[in-house]
Amino acid sequence: MIHFSLKGKAWAWFAFLFLISTLSNAQDITSELDALMNKQFKENEPGAVALVVKNGTPIYRKAFGMADLEHTIQMTPEHVFGIGSMTKQFTAVAILMLVEQGSLSLQDSITKFITDYPTKGHTITIHHLLTHTSGVKSYTELEKWRKIWRNDLTTQEMIDVFKDEPMDFAPGEAWHYSNSGYFLLGVIIEKVARMSYGEFVERKIFEPLDMKNTYYGSRSRIIPNRAMGYQFGREYRNAEYLSHTQPFSAGAIMSTVDDLWKWQVAIQNNILVKSETIAKAFTNHPLKNGKPTYYGYGWMLDEVNGSLTHEHSGGIFGYSSNAIHLPKEDVYIVVLSNCNCNSPVEVSIRMAAVAIGKPFPEPTAKIKLDEKYAKSLVGVYNFDDGSVREITLEDGQFYSQRTGSSKLKIFPQDKNAFTFESGLTSLHFILERGKVSSVVFKNRIVEANGKRAKSSLAGK
Repeated sequence: MIHFSLKGKAWAWFAFLFLISTLSNAQDITSELDALMNKQFKENEPGAVALVVKNGTPIYRKAFGMADLEHTIQMTPEHVFGIGSMTKQFTAVAILMLVEQGSLSLQDSITKFITDYPTKGHTITIHHLLTHTSGVKSYTELEKWRKIWRNDLTTQEMIDVFKDEPMDFAPGEAWHYSNSGYFLLGVIIEKVARMSYGEFVERKIFEPLDMKNTYYGSRSRIIPNRAMGYQFGREYRNAEYLSHTQPFSAGAIMSTVDDLWKWQVAIQNNILVKSETIAKAFTNHPLKNGKPTYYGYGWMLDEVNGSLTHEHSGGIFGYSSNAIHLPKEDVYIVVLSNCNCNSPVEVSIRMAAVAIGKPFPEPTAKIKLDEKYAKSLVGVYNFDDGSVREITLEDGQFYSQRTGSSKLKIFPQDKNAFTFESGLTSLHFILERGKVSSVVFKNRIVEANGKRAKSSLAGK
């Protein structure tokens, strides 16, 4: 009996130490996440709500800043935001639901449903629209759109805005983000389902998933707990008016962090479509030449310090959003902001890195380089994507400047690796026979290779 009692005490002591360690680790993570959010979202400015879920359990859920500046209403985790282009996830899954019903095929030409759409002699498929490889000009890039964005337009009137624009490229030959493509998908959903897009997502998605605080957006509808949207010029002001007939299936949905977690659970558990069907949404669909697009159907495919992500950001008048799922670690992060001036993309990526125990380095110089070697890195580099980047050294500070862009500080982390101020992007110098011959620019999963130009500025 005594021997058993000692074992019990030993086990209890071990369990106690494990609990203390776990609580301490949770507190450390919370502190790190708080620091990231507080740095970006200030107490008396438009704010944000963040949710972090790990292994199915929320480990962080907090609100920052103000939901309404005019009425001094503080942000709460229950506030509703425009999620902008995160809407594309819902549009993509709606299409996949119709595919499973046998109502359409991913290889169907869009003219099967929009018979008079001018395809300029090309075959544009639903797959092309889903992957942003259609070549259809995005209406949000058109100068004429800026003059009409307040107007309530029919879907046909909106199609008329962009349908006669020249194609950006032949379908499948390149990748270019197109809101027009996802607008057309919404029109196809309406024609096939014989109901409005808003009715489809509310009846077929929001209601079955108990997403009671998610809406097809409207400026006239009363939406409880709506966070007011802002933009910034010389000072904060109410966001420019945008008719929700225009973002439509490319960006009109409004939601909360809690409802978006319900959405993520439904996706992971194949509630709306089968596993083999939703897998298409997370496939890195290649171009005709075999190059990856890093885009599935409604989700971007990227990585956080070597860990695969499924993610998408959103930006619409008055609001910014980003959500990231790391399938291997089973971590989900969503941050919603009520100012389109304050994107949560970077902070949510940093939060993801903290949540999986792979935080990004602080954007400061970790080492001091030998003066002669430091000067040897200076130069002009031509990249395989057609861009040109100049590396300079001024008063001991390195800078990188892409032609046509601003000059950005870079910091050495070791002899050949540099990080940008954000800490999310890096440059890696390649040496051949002791001399710098090229540089690799890495923006998370996407890399570009640059060769030193003959007109190198090294040594100057």
